[in-house]
Formats: sequence, structure tokens, C-alpha cells
Amino acid sequence: MGKITEKLKEGKILVSDGAWGTFLHAKGLQSGQCPELWNIEHPDVVFDIAKSYLEAGADMVETNSFGGSSFKLAHYGLELRASEFNQAAAAISRQAAGDKFVLGSVGPTGKILMMGEVTAEEVYNSFKEQVIALERGGVDAIIIETMTDIDEARIAVKAAKENTSCEVICTMTFQKTPDGEFRSMMGVSPTEMVLELVPEGVDIIGANCGNGIEGMIQIVNEIRLCNSRIPVLVHANAGMPVYDQGVTLFPETPEQTAGFIGAILKAGVNIIGGCCGTTPEHIRQIYRVVNEIK
Repeated sequence: MGKITEKLKEGKILVSDGAWGTFLHAKGLQSGQCPELWNIEHPDVVFDIAKSYLEAGADMVETNSFGGSSFKLAHYGLELRASEFNQAAAAISRQAAGDKFVLGSVGPTGKILMMGEVTAEEVYNSFKEQVIALERGGVDAIIIETMTDIDEARIAVKAAKENTSCEVICTMTFQKTPDGEFRSMMGVSPTEMVLELVPEGVDIIGANCGNGIEGMIQIVNEIRLCNSRIPVLVHANAGMPVYDQGVTLFPETPEQTAGFIGAILKAGVNIIGGCCGTTPEHIRQIYRVVNEIK
């Protein structure tokens, strides 16, 4: 199957998967329940989610392990099962993917390093445990995503690089500031992300969540001004969230998402998929436009 970066060097545009969290809730996960526990208790549901994106045309699928660090699992009293949950997540997506790529999802720990809540070593060891289990379960790449703190992102990349043979992807989450620039919650710009993480050996970089695909175009443009060579991945939300009677809705239709694909490819993205609110139909429409453009 080779590596993701090898496919990209051939000039291919790859399609990734869509939302996992909103899909799990649609399948019955209740607020306050541990999503990663479903890898053990409801593996058939997790498998079906992965399979639905692959059948829609995705070249790669993530794992149900975004909150799989020991720090996140401690909220449910399940921190001692981190390796078990991550390996199971990887095995399920691996089974669904066949000869397609599997990305092992690694999210933030929820701890703030600069506040002294945890040490860098503790964060590193938590990520190390997670990535080793994901590789053991069969992932091709580690995707460190939804990061806002550059130090935490750097530690996660380091843990993946030093403890696995997987390709490493890192995406951060940016919001538009009043002056029209993009920054993470911790004040990191897309340019700073590139300058800090490329020297750490990250193979693919990008942005996820926080924006619909239209907002991601400016972020990709900024990344490309800083670095024309590093492969770029974007997982955009289905538009900006709308709160209606206590429910969070993502209003962008698959057709609306597809309407921005040409512009974001022109900006220089190499892998395009979805985040919150996106469905297999969003991925199907992305796949359709990517193939029309190719």
C-alpha cells in the first residue's frame, strides 16, 4: 500500500473521512458516556461508521480514539484501559479499511502545560502509550488533531515519531480574530504551527474543526505562503455551528461543501475531509468533485 506521502508525491489528491463524534451520538452515544468504550462494547457500530465513509469514497479513515489518552479517559475512571481502547479502535478501522489508509486519532489531553497542571514528561508518556497501542492495532499514520497549544502538539509529534514507525500528521484548530487573522485558542497562527512543527519531523500538517471549508481556504493560503512543500490536510466542519433550542447544528449541506472544493484545492490542500457535522454524503460529494477536477 505504501505511504500516504508517496501517494501525494504522485500528485494525487486524497479524500479523508468525516465526523466521528456527531455520528456516534446519532448512533446512540449519550452525553457523558465514553466514546472509546464503544470500541469494546459496540464494535459493530464503530465498524459501520468507518465503513460508511470508505464506501462514500474516502481513501483513509480515522479511529475512534480521539479522547483515548489516559488523561481524557480518567474522566470516566477508565485511564488504565487506554492501551486496550486504542488498540481496539485501530483494529476496527483496519478491518473496515482493507487496502485503504487508517489514521490513528490522537486529541488533546485537556491539560494546560503552561499552568503547571501536568509536566511535559507526563503528557509525553500519555501520548506514547496511545500511539504505541494505535500502531499495534494496525494504523498507517498517527493524526494528532484539534490542537491549540503548540507545546502540546510538539510533544505529541515527538512521542509519535520516537515510538512508532507511522507517518505523523498534525492539525491545529484556528478561529478568525476580529482583525481577520486566524489564531488557535492559545494564540498560535498557522505560520507559527508550520515553523514549529515541520522541524519536529511532522509528515503532513493542517487544520481541523473550528471552521467550515470556506474559512479553511485562508488558513491553507497562509500555510502555503510559509511552506510550499509540506503536504496539507484539512478536516472542515459542515459550516459554522448554529445553536437551536439547546442543540448544536452544522448547517452546511454536502452540495455547499462541494462548492468550495475547487478553491481549497487551488489554495494547495492535498488531503480533504470533514470534521463536526459532516456525514458520508459530504464525503461522497467531496470525492465526486475531487475526481471531476482530477
